[in-house]
Amino acid sequence: MSTRKASLLLLVVLILTSGLLGGCQNQGKKVVVATDATWPPMEFVDTNKAIVGYDIDLMKAIAKEAGFEVEFKNVAWDGIFAGLAAGEYDAVISSVTITDERKQEYDFSEPYINAGQIVVTGADSAIAGPDTLTGHTVGAQLSTTGAFALQKMEGVTLKEYDEIGLAFEDLVAGRIDALVCDTPVAADYALQREEYKAKLKIVGDPFTDEQYGILVQKGNADLLALINKGLKAVQDKGVDKQLEDQWLR
Repeated sequence: MSTRKASLLLLVVLILTSGLLGGCQNQGKKVVVATDATWPPMEFVDTNKAIVGYDIDLMKAIAKEAGFEVEFKNVAWDGIFAGLAAGEYDAVISSVTITDERKQEYDFSEPYINAGQIVVTGADSAIAGPDTLTGHTVGAQLSTTGAFALQKMEGVTLKEYDEIGLAFEDLVAGRIDALVCDTPVAADYALQREEYKAKLKIVGDPFTDEQYGILVQKGNADLLALINKGLKAVQDKGVDKQLEDQWLR
């Protein structure tokens, strides 16, 4: 083989190797993911001091499908975005709503759940969702998306509360017929709390739009593509719905 041919062959090999390495630089590596583990059932610390919750199980499933290892780091909310920008971790999954403002600073995965307003009612109630609230008294926290939505519903009597826990107390006591709140909040109160879980149920689907996404640093296209690849596989297999049934229903 001539020197020129050998040089060309070496160049081709180097180009191909570089492309393969560039496309897989996140695959098979450890991805450190920050979460503020103070919001059950999405992310919280259990009695064994392990970080658990819907977001945690979802991220583990994404990592499994996409072929990378995930390590979680518990970070306070007030510093979680700054830490991502500073490169202290690779990604954030912490019930973060996708907004246009945040998209200017960070890159988001595809949405993974709609955590909008949902209806909670008594365990024996015939109310089946937002379309069956007519003629009922329904609670919501003051100046929330849920309260604004209820104000637009004909035939619904809205009762507003300074704090959503007071609405849950009134619902159990029979002073209101139903309430609406964020889906994760509903799951925390109605499914996780011993004093409520036998007396309440979540009905229907979220009726407002509040999509959550996973954040990475702006421009980290390789990691974002890997996360989206894993997320799509999780969604195609219905794993996300299984986790919703486990944690949010």
